[in-house]
Amino acid sequence: MDIKVKICGLRTPESLDAALDAGADYFGLVFYGPSPRNVGHARAAELAARGRGRARSVALLVNPEDAAVKRVADEVAPDLIQLHGSETPGRVREIKELTGREIIKAVTVENAADAAAARNYDGAADFILYDAKAPEGAGGALPGGNGVPFDWQALIGVKERGSFMLSGGLTCDNVAAALAATGARAVDVSSGVESAPGEKDADLIRRFIAAAKSAGKV
Repeated sequence: MDIKVKICGLRTPESLDAALDAGADYFGLVFYGPSPRNVGHARAAELAARGRGRARSVALLVNPEDAAVKRVADEVAPDLIQLHGSETPGRVREIKELTGREIIKAVTVENAADAAAARNYDGAADFILYDAKAPEGAGGALPGGNGVPFDWQALIGVKERGSFMLSGGLTCDNVAAALAATGARAVDVSSGVESAPGEKDADLIRRFIAAAKSAGKV
């Protein structure tokens, strides 16, 4: 089984090159001001162009207005749009129509009911990304990239439904177990390959991708 890997929250050519050289299939560019992984439009356009033809670029937005969506689509020209807020299925369809891009919709999960609720996006999103809910009461928690896993057993009832990515607290040490437990064929990591918030570690990137790809060959 070929496992696809997305390295999210890249901000520098060096970290992008590390991901590309290690075999990343997707790379994520974050457009969310409070995040330490936020990247400006000019730098994002440079990174998207640098990776074009080697991996698919993903622009991550949180509850964006049309103008913000259009600016990213026009100036950065990502291959996909990832929506990581409270966007409804209807809003996902609007953004898909506005941009002409495939859409990844992040759904935060704590239990099986949360995972099942992702079915509401059938026909709207092209991919579902299951991520962990932010820890209750955690001050300053982000929509994603908080470095916490969720109970992978929550995906038992949906693991055979459509294309999905797995995220939430993944590292090079647990990604193989996560893949085995969920049947996921794609994983998304951000904080799990960082030496500090927003600072990607080239060695951790290489180790994560190697671990995920190797797990798919078992």
